[in-house]
Amino acid sequence: MNPDDFKSNDQIAWCPGCGDFGILNAVKKALAVLEKSPKDILLVSGIGQAAKLPHYIKANCFNGLHGRALPVAAAAKIVNPDLTVIVTTGDGDCYGEGGNHFIHNIRRNADITVIVHNNQIYGLTKGQASPTTDSGYATKVQPEGVILEPIHPLEMAIAAGCGFVARGFSADSENLAGLIVEAVKYRGFSLIDVLQPCVTFNKKNTYSWYKERIYKITDETGYDPQDKIAAYRKAAEWGQRIPVGIIYRAVQPSYGEKKGLDGQPALVEADIEHIDIGGALKDFI
Repeated sequence: MNPDDFKSNDQIAWCPGCGDFGILNAVKKALAVLEKSPKDILLVSGIGQAAKLPHYIKANCFNGLHGRALPVAAAAKIVNPDLTVIVTTGDGDCYGEGGNHFIHNIRRNADITVIVHNNQIYGLTKGQASPTTDSGYATKVQPEGVILEPIHPLEMAIAAGCGFVARGFSADSENLAGLIVEAVKYRGFSLIDVLQPCVTFNKKNTYSWYKERIYKITDETGYDPQDKIAAYRKAAEWGQRIPVGIIYRAVQPSYGEKKGLDGQPALVEADIEHIDIGGALKDFI
């Protein structure tokens, strides 16, 4: 298939130069490589600039509430396991408003792929600090600089038990597309945190800032992404050197396997026409 097979007719509303364009291109490239049909893909998002991405891809789409994309995605995968379910969300949407859902869906290990557009700022609501904004960075809401330490999503995901943890860079869509392919193939909850410059509101973490620091894990010799302790150390690298690639990968049973749903008829195909819910409704009368 060709990436253009997934091109929608919606007009893109991102700022010129936004890092989201690279993520959009990477998603389309990955779906082409995976030879997925648009009808078999569900893109789920919450609120924010990242949440607009599903509108720019020809596939099924569900826009949920702020921070609530993950429970929708997990439920969709449970009732229709044939769907390829991908969440596109932002650092605020996922790690802020959706932080509780992030942790507990890792625990459930639902077979979904979560792509976080991490620009370290709230872009849609005009530049407030997000959970990943660097300490000391000044915004219009925090003019004297952020006093809180940022959360560390990759370390948090590994500690919570996530079996596939990766980091990408939106300016390298080829590498990012490869990470998405591997994440979709993984059976379980897969996380890709994507470093995505916001050219309008984040004047620190720019393309040049990242390019001076980013290095690919694949360029290293001897790194084993199955070593959880080594992965945690790698995830903790930030500042002068920032690794991108697959940080951690471990085989573990998905929610469908644990629940005994795999191999069973899909819930979406169940006959519900003759189910009598009268008894249950009486409890509410």
